[in-house]
Amino acid sequence: MSGPAPPHALLRPRVALPFLTISLIWGSTWFVITGQIDGVPPAWSVAWRFVLATLGMFALAMATGNALRMPKPAHLLALVIGLTQFCGNYMLVYQAELHLTSGIVAVMIGLMIVPNAVLGRALLGQPITARFMLGSAVAIGGIALLLLNEARETRLGGDVGLGIWLALGAMLAASISNVVQAGETGRRVPLMTLIAWAMLYGTLIDGAVAAATSGPPVLPADGQYWLGTAYLAFAGSVVTFPLYYRLIREIGAGRAAYHNVLVVIVAMGLSTLLEGYRWSALAAAGAAMSLVGLLIALRAKSV
Repeated sequence: MSGPAPPHALLRPRVALPFLTISLIWGSTWFVITGQIDGVPPAWSVAWRFVLATLGMFALAMATGNALRMPKPAHLLALVIGLTQFCGNYMLVYQAELHLTSGIVAVMIGLMIVPNAVLGRALLGQPITARFMLGSAVAIGGIALLLLNEARETRLGGDVGLGIWLALGAMLAASISNVVQAGETGRRVPLMTLIAWAMLYGTLIDGAVAAATSGPPVLPADGQYWLGTAYLAFAGSVVTFPLYYRLIREIGAGRAAYHNVLVVIVAMGLSTLLEGYRWSALAAAGAAMSLVGLLIALRAKSV
C-alpha cells in the first residue's frame, strides 16, 4: 500500500513527463484503431497487437536486467491482469468501435476516473479527498458535454446501445487491472516482468477468443495495417503500460486515471487535423471544463 502522494505531485518532472507521454500516445491510438477493424475481425487485430507487444515487453524486461521468474501468486496476478486489461479491455474497445465513433468510445473510457478512485480506496486504501471529488465532478461534466456534442454531430451506425455497454465494460475491466497490479503482490516483482507475463497470458486468451468468435487466424496483406499494429503494440503498449502502472503506484489510481481527460482532448485534436472534426461551442466548453476539473483534482493533497 502506498502513502499519500505529495502535494502537486503532477508538477514534478518524474510524474509530469510520463503523464504527458501516456496522454499523447494513447490519444493518438484511437485514430489508429479505426484502421484495425476495417475488414479485419477486431478480435484478431487485438491478438496480433499483443503478440507483438508481448515479444517487445519480454525483450524490454531482459534488456533492462529484470529477472523473468516470478512466484506463483505473481503469475496468478498476471493472469488476472492479462484477462482484464490485455483481453477484456481491448476486446471490448475494438468491438465498441464497430458501433460508436472512436471519439465517443474515448470519451466514455475517460469516465475511468471514478472506478479507479473507488477501487483504489477499497483495495489499496488510497484516500479520496473532497477536492478530488469536486475536480472529478467538474471533469465528468466536461466529458458529458463532449459526449453530448459527439452524439449530436456524428451520424452513428450499428447498435449504439450495445456500443455503450461494450465501452463501459472496457472501462471497468481496465480499471480493475489498473488497481490490482499496484497491490502488495505486484510490488514484490519487477513491474516490467509482471507486465510481460500479463501480456503473454492476455495474448493466449485473445487468440482463444478470436478463434472461437471469428474463426481461423486472419493475416491481412496490407502493409499499412501492420504498421498500425506495430505502433499500437510498441508505442501504445510496451512504452506506455510500464509508465502508467508506475504512475498509479506513485500518485494513486484516481489521479493517474486523469490522463484520460487529456487523451480525449488529444484524440479530438487529431480528429480535427486528420478527420476534419469541427469544434462547436459545446465541445469547446466540455474540453475547458475537463481541463479545469483536471487541475482541481490533481492539486488535491492526495489521490
